[in-house]
Amino acid sequence: MNRVSLHQVSYLVLDEADRMLDMGFEPQIRKIVKQIPPKRQTLMYTATWPREVRKIASDLLANPVQVNIGNTDQLVANKSITQHVEVIPHMEKSRRLDQILRSQDPGSKSIIFCSTKRMCDQLARNLSRQYRASAIHGDKSQAERDSVLNDFRSGRCPVLVATDVAARGLDIKDIRVVVNYDFPTGVEDYVHRIGRTGRAGATGSAYTFFGDQDSKYASDLVKILEGANQSVPPQLKEMALRGGYGGRSRRWASSDDSYGGQGYGAKRSTDSFNNNNFGNQAGGGSSFHSSSSGGQFGDTTSFHGSVRNNQTGDNASFPPSSSNNQAGDGLSFHERFYGSRGRDQSRTSNDGFRARSRSPPGKPVEVSNW
Repeated sequence: MNRVSLHQVSYLVLDEADRMLDMGFEPQIRKIVKQIPPKRQTLMYTATWPREVRKIASDLLANPVQVNIGNTDQLVANKSITQHVEVIPHMEKSRRLDQILRSQDPGSKSIIFCSTKRMCDQLARNLSRQYRASAIHGDKSQAERDSVLNDFRSGRCPVLVATDVAARGLDIKDIRVVVNYDFPTGVEDYVHRIGRTGRAGATGSAYTFFGDQDSKYASDLVKILEGANQSVPPQLKEMALRGGYGGRSRRWASSDDSYGGQGYGAKRSTDSFNNNNFGNQAGGGSSFHSSSSGGQFGDTTSFHGSVRNNQTGDNASFPPSSSNNQAGDGLSFHERFYGSRGRDQSRTSNDGFRARSRSPPGKPVEVSNW
């Protein structure tokens, strides 16, 4: 069997770290890292900063410095998105979805999110009778995914039905509408989903079908709507007052949860997607710079938290060589923040952390020790 040696790897990137933990990949992450020399540069991006992510960061990183981009203490939706939450019974969803799609301009791009792969395929088949619709989820082959995304991007198939495989990182222009046919298993994924529209200064609309089975997320959803100056349906307020709460912390709800995937909601679709069309999209969060104890490479470890502050389009992409600095589309954070150590203004704090004074435009940056 052919093998790949990792003994000469000097640059490690862990993208969507919280998502990988959510899907139960911590053992695989640790196994790979054990095969890589400790003297390396490391970049690590995460959309959230719960205890489990902090633990693996502490284990894998050496002397990191944290850089927060935007507000990491509060979950905020993009105010450029008009959010419509409709409390309706399940049997009314298809009819209402048809009304929404018919109200859009011909050929405008729409994404419809479902909770399961089966529902995704079924809904795409039903919609394809009247619309040019296709489905994407984790059971699709790489070739099928590429074909679906190319058709969606070009407008040949403007209606995309997806699981949460498309909730993060899908960066396609001119998506006018997002429909949450099924409510996700937490408001963090809700903010990720609706963030596919209203990007780079554009406006968009998000429609969410909410039922009694989703009532435990009502309180957190009300906070998201109010925080973005959106109207809150009276029925949703009533659900929240009846005690619907706790939707935000569904991933990290129990300290006893294992990393095998079972502890993060067994019913959710654990799709994965490895494709160049999917990058790290975010709109606020944190970055870390760490120095390896060996000092040979001066580890740079970046944590990016998405969905914390989506004022400019919900997303930022931090690949090491990125140069896309358009608002909402990405920040070449590694290049601009760490690329030229000789030119960067630096200071050393009492605890030995190097704090950078350079800030990306339009984003408040906070440098601290986590």
